[in-house]
Amino acid sequence: MREDKKSKGIAATGIIAALAASSCCIPPIIAAIAGVGGAAGSLSWMEPLRPYLIGLAIIAIGYAWYNYLKPKKADECGCSIEKPKWYQTKGFLIGMTLFSVISITIPYYSHIFYSDNKKEVIIADKSNVESIKVEIQGMTCSSCEQHIDHSVNELEGILNIHSSYEKGNTEIQFDKTKTTIEKIEKAINSTGYTVNNTKLK
Repeated sequence: MREDKKSKGIAATGIIAALAASSCCIPPIIAAIAGVGGAAGSLSWMEPLRPYLIGLAIIAIGYAWYNYLKPKKADECGCSIEKPKWYQTKGFLIGMTLFSVISITIPYYSHIFYSDNKKEVIIADKSNVESIKVEIQGMTCSSCEQHIDHSVNELEGILNIHSSYEKGNTEIQFDKTKTTIEKIEKAINSTGYTVNNTKLK
């Protein structure tokens, strides 16, 4: 019974750690698919823990495989061997391993969940084009960048946008006759990240 609980706990630890490792990236994807804003940046505090959570997931999954593959004690009494629980089967371990890999690597393929919503903008007068740099708090990976770019591109008059989680900002070119800095800031804040400062370039 104790061994069963231990195996179950190890499996749960591996899955939870793998999900937690990319928890800062999952909410923006869900929000983009659902077409809503929300507190997408609320789990950004977990980003510094990502390497440790990945390590924990690998250790837990490795230990689960070790438990499965290690030689079993010979049945000396002739008793019937108990059928393994569902979480001790090879199929479950394979599924858990694949799920963990998919969860951990989300930041590297998250862009596929965001549709290209960039619109062609016709500029009548180049003097109407304005460039700004917006400092943003809460971005931790490329999924965050995609979420902000997608949200801002919903506005009219956006010519170009480039967000960088490493720099903690986004650079935007827009037609000031079609949108405003206030609307841009509101679009960014609606994603759950926070505008700290906006400067004209």
